[in-house]
Amino acid sequence: MSDIKKVVLAYSGGLDTSVIVKWLQETYDCEVVTFTADIGQGEEVEPARSKAQALGVKEIYIEDLREEFVRDYVYPMFRANTIYEGEYLLGTSIARPLIAKRLIEIANETGADAISHGATGKGNDQVRFELGAYALKPGVKVIAPWREWDLTSREKLMAYCEEHDIPVDFSKSKKKSPYSMDANLLHISYEGGILEDPWAEAEEDMWRWSVSPEAAPDQPTYIELTYEKGDVVAIDGEPLKPHEVLAKLNKVGGDNGIGRLDIVENRYVGMKSRGCYETPGGTILLRAHRAIESLTLDREAAHLKDELMPKYAKVIYNGYWWSPERRMLQAAIDETQEFVNGVVRLKLYKGNAIVVGRQSEQSLFDESIATFEDDAGAYDQKDAEGFIKLNALRLRIAAGKGRSAS
Repeated sequence: MSDIKKVVLAYSGGLDTSVIVKWLQETYDCEVVTFTADIGQGEEVEPARSKAQALGVKEIYIEDLREEFVRDYVYPMFRANTIYEGEYLLGTSIARPLIAKRLIEIANETGADAISHGATGKGNDQVRFELGAYALKPGVKVIAPWREWDLTSREKLMAYCEEHDIPVDFSKSKKKSPYSMDANLLHISYEGGILEDPWAEAEEDMWRWSVSPEAAPDQPTYIELTYEKGDVVAIDGEPLKPHEVLAKLNKVGGDNGIGRLDIVENRYVGMKSRGCYETPGGTILLRAHRAIESLTLDREAAHLKDELMPKYAKVIYNGYWWSPERRMLQAAIDETQEFVNGVVRLKLYKGNAIVVGRQSEQSLFDESIATFEDDAGAYDQKDAEGFIKLNALRLRIAAGKGRSAS
């Protein structure tokens, strides 16, 4: 007799998690609570309710978390200009802490003994979900069916559905998608299929959010982003909520062929994985945020931020959002954003997000000093001689001692 009486499952309503509901009921003889999060994946989430009900689920949570996702996770990450391994904007990684948090909160609300997820034993998501869960509830029991069962293929999953009368649309299920996809308001990812060959070019019809740069409009689109303390609060002067900002940037960016990425990344679990991503809004946000910071941040603060960013990105990628080191880094990053206010103007054209203007009342750019024209004595060029000599002192000493610089 299992000591697990109730389990909260991260439930999408798809084939895998529908099988997991029945498998949990049979394997653990337990009650299953389903949790479905709308984080902007672009699919109707309400059908998950009827699917869960058909499986005998009594407690069903379906929640719109789009605003919380962007406000409390995406925006803080973009204050750091975060990219993993020089390219990846962490669209999947940043969604997992919020889902883990709600799983634990619902487990506490419903008196559940355990949580469960549909992440496989090969990927990073199992790590991200479970590190978050243990950070928020140290003694929680986590059930990861893909690490326990012998249903190792799509065909076996469908056979299990037929055997247990699980309501799945087999007309769609039997037409195997060539890609494994994951989507939220920040991005959509593609893995598997021909992408498992790093030499194979992704097919054009794979991309769902963007036109190809070649097919993008021949005329550029101009937009202006207004920043307050490092976050975008308006587009073209129109105040918007964080999730509205990202949705609008996804649309205008995708229409202009912006945000496609094809990379091989190093997974935390040890293997290399090839994936393609569409992050149109995030690509624009990254470019614009660096532009407003270039105007408003002190040089050394900006450089230190750039040194901290790869560590911060690695912390998020590996699943340590709820760790003390992430909170420490976040506090330092947020401290730098007090004066990151102003407007950035961008030109979007055939896959490019080009910064063409920036302005701020907190700008550290002083035209009277930086000008190539007569600065009326604002900058005494003679001062540069002593500055250079002092900074060259160690080089001159070494050379004088016979140490070659070549």
